Amino acid sequence: MTPPILSHFQAKPLLRARQEGRETVETSLDLGLTRKKVRLEKERLVLSDDAWLPWETVEEIAKSETACFAVGAGEAVRIRQFSEMLGRFYSLAPTEGAPTLLISGIPMHRIRGIDPYGDTLRKIRAVAPLRGRVLDICTGLGYTAIEAARTAQEVVTVELDPAVLEIARQNPWSRPLFETSHISQIVGDASEVVQTLPDGSFSRIVHDPPRFSLAGELYAGEFYRHLYRLLARGGRLFHYVGDPDSRSGRNVTRGVVRRLQEAGFRRVVRRPEAFGLVAIK
Repeated sequence: MTPPILSHFQAKPLLRARQEGRETVETSLDLGLTRKKVRLEKERLVLSDDAWLPWETVEEIAKSETACFAVGAGEAVRIRQFSEMLGRFYSLAPTEGAPTLLISGIPMHRIRGIDPYGDTLRKIRAVAPLRGRVLDICTGLGYTAIEAARTAQEVVTVELDPAVLEIARQNPWSRPLFETSHISQIVGDASEVVQTLPDGSFSRIVHDPPRFSLAGELYAGEFYRHLYRLLARGGRLFHYVGDPDSRSGRNVTRGVVRRLQEAGFRRVVRRPEAFGLVAIK
C-alpha cells in the first residue's frame, strides 16, 4: 500500500489549522489527487492508523519547498534516489499541480506559469491525435505515457535509469504508468533501444530528452535517422527542445531542425507553446 505523501503545500495549511485549534481537517495525502480527513492531536498529526508525525517534523516539511516526503509511523522520508549508473541525485519536487522530477536539482518539466501535467498535455496536443502505437522516449515520471495511453492502442516507453522509475513508483501521479495494461516499459539506453525496433512500427513518437548537455546522443543525426525509420508514413515526431526564447533554446533548435531534415523528415514545424518541434514523415 502506498504511504501518505506530504509536501509543504499540505504541511503549511495543517500547521495553520493546528494554530486555529482545530481537531480535524481535510488535506491531500497524494499530492493533490484526492482529499482525506486527518486528526490534529496535541503532540502529533495523525494521517492514518499507521502513519503519523510529531509536529516538529511537519514544521520541517513546511520549510522544504523542493521536496516530497513519504510518511510512516513517526517519520517522514524524502523521496529521492541516487543513481549509481550516472552518479546523479533524483528527487520528487512538489508544485501546485503534479510534482516534477529533479535531476541534480534541475526540474525536468516546466514549472513557471504551468504545472508539469499541463506541460505534458501541450506536448501531447502538438502531435494529436495519438492512435495506434506510440513510442515515448525518456519515461521520467510517466506523464507522457499515461496521457498517450488514453487514446493510443499501445504505448512503448523507454527509460535509461532504473533510479528514475523508483521515484515514479513513489509518485501518486505516476500510478497509471504501472497499472495500465497497454503501456510497455523498456529499461535501457534509448539510442540503443531504437536500433532494435522494427521499421514503420509507430504512428507517433514523443521524444522528451534531458537537456543537450546531459544527453547529447539523443540529439544526434544517427538517432534521428532511427526515429525516421521507426515512424509509419505520415507519422509524427514531437521533440522537446526547451524555451525557444532563450539563447540555448534557439541554438539547440537550429541544430535539431537541420539534423531532422537531414534524417529525412519532409516538414519540421516549431511548436513554441510546447517548447518543441513537430517533424512529419
